Amino acid sequence: MKICIVSNLYPPHIIGGAEITVAKLAEALTQKGHEVLVITTSPQKEESTEVLNGVKVYRINPWNLYTLYDHQDKPAVNKALWHAMDIWNPNSHKKVKDILMRETPDVVHVNNYKGFSMSVFSSVKDCGIPLVFTAHDCSLICPRANLLHGNGEICEDPQMICNVYSNLQRRLIKGKVDWLTAPSQFIIDKLRSCQFFLDTKTSKIPLGIELAPERLAKNYDTIDISYMGGLNKIKGVQVLIKAFRKIENTKVRLHIYGKGVDEEEFKKMAEDDPRIIFHGYLERDLLLDSYQESNLTVLPSICYDNSPMMIYESLTSSTPVLASRIGGIPELIEDNHNGYLFKPGNEEELQEILEELIKNPESLKQLEKGAFESASKYSMENYLQAFEEIYQTLNKNTL
Repeated sequence: MKICIVSNLYPPHIIGGAEITVAKLAEALTQKGHEVLVITTSPQKEESTEVLNGVKVYRINPWNLYTLYDHQDKPAVNKALWHAMDIWNPNSHKKVKDILMRETPDVVHVNNYKGFSMSVFSSVKDCGIPLVFTAHDCSLICPRANLLHGNGEICEDPQMICNVYSNLQRRLIKGKVDWLTAPSQFIIDKLRSCQFFLDTKTSKIPLGIELAPERLAKNYDTIDISYMGGLNKIKGVQVLIKAFRKIENTKVRLHIYGKGVDEEEFKKMAEDDPRIIFHGYLERDLLLDSYQESNLTVLPSICYDNSPMMIYESLTSSTPVLASRIGGIPELIEDNHNGYLFKPGNEEELQEILEELIKNPESLKQLEKGAFESASKYSMENYLQAFEEIYQTLNKNTL
């Protein structure tokens, strides 16, 4: 089959786990003998076409105030204008449609679309091509994609402007998606509760990872606790630092990997505790080594995380996960099997769990066993097979 994957970001230019997963899927499909092309945005204003690991990659630059890669550092007014232009971008619509008409793929798989705008869905359907959409976040119902108010609290009662945004998105995507997938059932249910995809086929497909060949041995002389991810408050890093500082044990370390807008504030919170170490942003290979060296990883999110790659990578490294009971996270973590869940934002509960595990390495060993075993469900082979079956079904239906 000839498969086109649309993703607003694509390696080597990455921000989060979604684009890493997209690249792995594209390369795995290529290795299975499929012809794969990717349409993504350009980090510069120059457009290009290249072949990466057998995948043909089109990098385009839809007209807007600035590129997607510069979005985080812009003032609020500029961001608002950027989002307005990104609702339905005619320039993006033409560029994507031109590529599709030239390449004539059998199926198109749209992933994160911000930067292309909703027009990407029209581009595909104008060409009469079956369309699979994978929802990696809540972009369809929230401009921020995380269902949080500006003050960081969970949004239970959207403002009028957010309802207008959601209603417009619903109208623009209605009837254009043939099959919806998401790594968590949480996201599928959340979208349907907002009247999206009520008549669309859906599949929960957890992310795929490269599994470790065997369970890794750990060292318990010092208990190493790690956080890997964005250094911003919606990820709850401040909750982790506060909980950790209350632990009196000296044979424990907290390793924080990543970068983000609240990094300096977090460093100030931790500056007089030598047990807390900030490592900055690490390249992927080095980060995977850090998972293996950790006894525990902690994901203290206060936002609706979908299905964080951090959890998958930790589990396959035989490293248990302590994580917030929110979003799609509980679909991956089972108490007393491969980790523990705690109430989002509850530093006291997190502290209690950490202290109990720190003083009882034997319980850590049992969790490590459960972590490694649970990772086996998330092989790249399973992920690839699930999408191949969807592509083939849709392609048969169009013949």
